[in-house]
Amino acid sequence: MTKLGNTELDVYGLNLGCNVFGWTADEPQSFRVLDAYSAAGGNFLDSADLYGGGGGSETIIGNWLTARGRRDDVVVATKVGMWDGRPGLSAKNIQAAAEDSLRRLQTDHIDLYYAHRDDPDTPLEETLEAFDALVRAGKVRYLGASNYPAGRLADALSISDRNGFARFAVLQPHYNLVERDYERDLAPLVEREGLATLPYFALAKGFLTGKYRTKDEPGDSPRAARAVSYLDADGERVLAALDRVAEAHGVSVATVSLAWLRQQPTVAAPIASARTPEQLTDLTASTTLDLTTDEVASLSL
Repeated sequence: MTKLGNTELDVYGLNLGCNVFGWTADEPQSFRVLDAYSAAGGNFLDSADLYGGGGGSETIIGNWLTARGRRDDVVVATKVGMWDGRPGLSAKNIQAAAEDSLRRLQTDHIDLYYAHRDDPDTPLEETLEAFDALVRAGKVRYLGASNYPAGRLADALSISDRNGFARFAVLQPHYNLVERDYERDLAPLVEREGLATLPYFALAKGFLTGKYRTKDEPGDSPRAARAVSYLDADGERVLAALDRVAEAHGVSVATVSLAWLRQQPTVAAPIASARTPEQLTDLTASTTLDLTTDEVASLSL
């Protein structure tokens, strides 16, 4: 377990992405993944009102938490703002969406509640005051921002500080071995402001599992076509470096990819999803793999 930034939340080193629940994994299949993740020591679930066709993922999580009696020892994160059924970050929408999520999750509080993406059509003050009201009411413990550019994130933190609002404690950006834009502008801001980072697409839509080596046979996964888009000179270099490190440790390429991300400055835990318990094995193995300084450097070039 690791402390999540400046919060009081202790979380597992792999944040389980629940975006597949209600999409490519039905409820019984999702329960098997959740059971396996929990058995491995996992306690950190990442969802959104958007996932599972709108509420499907949260509903499955709520059913599992209730069936297993696990609510008190699981950290539940969900999001608002991207689902067409509850779009945007107006105060009215945030309040309504939070109540919907609480109902689907069958709980009286959300541990980590994200703005799923920036909403330039709503004043930041309105959005942040609405989130603050949820924290003051005890319905949300901590707040997070996802898909925020550095300038808007800095503005949001400044507004929260000036007004005494609960501030964003966590950032969820697109970040992995082949998507490194986060390091340029966001990472220095996150470090300066004491936020924790929970990167999504940690395995680059499946590319960093090493499964996709040719553009001729991308497979039947919904993400396959997007995964093979990384098969250029840089992508092949990363795969070759991953192969060397994975062989040295006797682990999978996916395990090394996640371990590299977990060891980056400001990163608390990568987000990765699994449709089956078998897929989960390589993901959870990353939490105990410590790469050497030289290995991290060889992967980072």
